[in-house]
Amino acid sequence: MVSKIDELSINTIRILAAEAIQKANSGHPGTPMGAAPLGFTLFQRVMKFNPSDPNWLNRDRFILSAGHASMLLYGLLHLSGFDVTMDDLKQFRQWKSRTPGHPEYGHTPGVETTTGPLGQGFAHAVGMAIGQANLAARFNRPEHKIFDHHIFGLMGDGDMQEGITAEAASLAGHLKLGRLIFLYDDNGIQIEGSTNLAYSDNVRARFEGYRWHVVGPVDGNDISAVENAIRMGMADDSKPTLVICKTQIGYGSPNKMNTADVHGSPLGDDEIRLVKKSLDWRFEESFQVPDEVRAHFQKGGERGQRAYDH
Repeated sequence: MVSKIDELSINTIRILAAEAIQKANSGHPGTPMGAAPLGFTLFQRVMKFNPSDPNWLNRDRFILSAGHASMLLYGLLHLSGFDVTMDDLKQFRQWKSRTPGHPEYGHTPGVETTTGPLGQGFAHAVGMAIGQANLAARFNRPEHKIFDHHIFGLMGDGDMQEGITAEAASLAGHLKLGRLIFLYDDNGIQIEGSTNLAYSDNVRARFEGYRWHVVGPVDGNDISAVENAIRMGMADDSKPTLVICKTQIGYGSPNKMNTADVHGSPLGDDEIRLVKKSLDWRFEESFQVPDEVRAHFQKGGERGQRAYDH
């Protein structure tokens, strides 16, 4: 059961993404709208971070391997209190903006690595997990867990198809990188249509063969189920975890949800109006965030602050 404030928060992420992409007349609204509950669960319920110190050494990392879904990340960073302003969201994909079409490390606060080429972010996350394991082995003591952070990631069907993903996943399983947890946004749609046109792997069997802990499939709109699956992975330090999440690309779009039309093109003004009606959104004006949503996200930041102060 999703509470009203959680649902409103998730819909805020969806609508900010759709509006920013529409304003830019360029971008990929489908994954931000479909995977909004996954990002919300990580940032609001699971991850530890401190927006006032985004380079805190023991922060949890989030890697958006599906870098084309950048408005999902920018929306989450804005709502979570990072130095990503509403004006930054309005400047999505514009020349010299801080919110480029694909995330760039060192350019936008809170972005952990540059992603876009499919599979690259997944491999970067494996490298970060190797780094975490090395730091923990060198500096942790039984009474002092100095480095105990996790590397979380979100990948899509395109990432799953890349050769670099196979190589990096194999290495991660071999090295038993138990602090690495990836959510697989399994929506069954790519830019050319159904993934059945090009892809028929048994993902569970494949990753179990790589020595990963595989959870799911879970309903990607059920944030409690998603959180429980993530925590199952966090409880097992002996191997990396893949959580298979069944989502609906372009969730909330009456005419484009679950179609390739919503993958890489703006929705259009008329469809955005229908999205707002479908999601019971109360604002006609663009780029609005309800006060109660800002207050709700602040609680997630307070959880991270407690971990930071500990």
